Amino acid sequence: MAEQTNFRKERDSMGEFDVPADAYYGANTMRAVLNFPISDLRFPRSFIRAVAQIKLAAAQVNRELELLDGGLADAIASAAQEVADGGLDDQFVVDIFQTGSGTSTNMNANEVISNRAIELLGGEIGSRSPVHPNDHVNIGQSSNDVIPTAIHISALKAIEDDLAPAIAKLQREFERKAEEFMPIIKTGRTHLQDATPVRLGQEFQGYAAQMERSLRRLDHARAELSEVALGGTAVGTGINTHPEFAARVCEKLTEMLGVAVTETDADGHFQAQSTLDGVVAASGALKTIAVSLMKICNDIRWLGSGPRAGLGEIDLPEVQPGSSIMPGKVNPVIPESVCQVAAQVIGNDAAIAVAGQSGNFEINVMMPVAAYNLLQSIDLLSAAADNLAEQCVSGLQATQRGPEMVERGLAIVTSLVPHVGYDASAAIAKEAQATGRTVKEVAIEATSLSGEELDEILDPSSMTEPGLGAGVAVG
Repeated sequence: MAEQTNFRKERDSMGEFDVPADAYYGANTMRAVLNFPISDLRFPRSFIRAVAQIKLAAAQVNRELELLDGGLADAIASAAQEVADGGLDDQFVVDIFQTGSGTSTNMNANEVISNRAIELLGGEIGSRSPVHPNDHVNIGQSSNDVIPTAIHISALKAIEDDLAPAIAKLQREFERKAEEFMPIIKTGRTHLQDATPVRLGQEFQGYAAQMERSLRRLDHARAELSEVALGGTAVGTGINTHPEFAARVCEKLTEMLGVAVTETDADGHFQAQSTLDGVVAASGALKTIAVSLMKICNDIRWLGSGPRAGLGEIDLPEVQPGSSIMPGKVNPVIPESVCQVAAQVIGNDAAIAVAGQSGNFEINVMMPVAAYNLLQSIDLLSAAADNLAEQCVSGLQATQRGPEMVERGLAIVTSLVPHVGYDASAAIAKEAQATGRTVKEVAIEATSLSGEELDEILDPSSMTEPGLGAGVAVG
């Protein structure tokens, strides 16, 4: 990057400061840039859009409440809309690792919107006139209620638009495969050891059910996030804001976003700003989804392992060569990528948990890092779930390996227990294992049951449906 040589003088409450001449941000933002040279991490587009939407709705409400001149309100609203649309993203330059309240980013937004509004009105950028970043753009607001509100609505919108549809798509693919695979009977596994038969479709029913419950958990997360802190201003008391301000802004945000946004109740303001409990709860739902996806993807990897030395019960779509040295090798790369996403989301949740307990009295002081991790988790899970559905689950094919192994399985001896007892059944299983014979072959010799009776008792299909089995499986 070329060294900046042209600057203008700007003034904030701490005095004059040099700011790049072509920047829309001002002295407060520039101080933060110099104070926090920590990383290259910045707030994502979804968060900047949310802040701008709050500023836009606030300008409209403040005009309605006759707290802001109509011409200034229109200019602020126009500038805020440009920010919301992404036209000024390069002006949001403050590091994620900044003041814990996110004040630097709130002021970054106030200054950018103020200076762009000044420009629209024909004024001089940096003059703070006729649009002042604090006195006009920030009317009725504080960083302490704007930033947590922006966290909530940006996460709420991302779940609504991206994550929930991706999980629903994945659920549909699992349901489709469950129906396709339902006729296929295979050996079940517990503790990575042979267990009683199960239908391959039933395993995929389980995956679909995990996704259905993931959507339920997202509903709970959305309920937590729809309640916002706006209106509490500095410490939750609502000082320097009109009593109708927050409720009216929330009505406009609801209309703007297409999702319900409500001001927390009077007593709730004190928890809404001093905690990140809603964010922690939402992150917990995301972590649970990540754990579900990792479990499913590990199952798919195992089921597709081989092709000759593994389980080989399903074939995964071949999407890329698997080795730079072993020709013909194909790896389960899509499930592997999802497992890595899950690991990242679980780590993000740990960071959010630490951030959530970092509320000291009336303000949480880790809001930026909580916001970054929450939004990253939503984005990663959305993309990973969609990609898993599209490039892996939709193309899964069953092989004959599962059905071929059922007859040779030892756990089907469980169906003999009601007829010959546990000890005799265990002896039959051990003999079959030692000799390489099937359970039926040993049972014909060791019991008085006929071949026809054993065929009925050991019918694997009868073991896969509750109430249809010839016996009751124990343990």
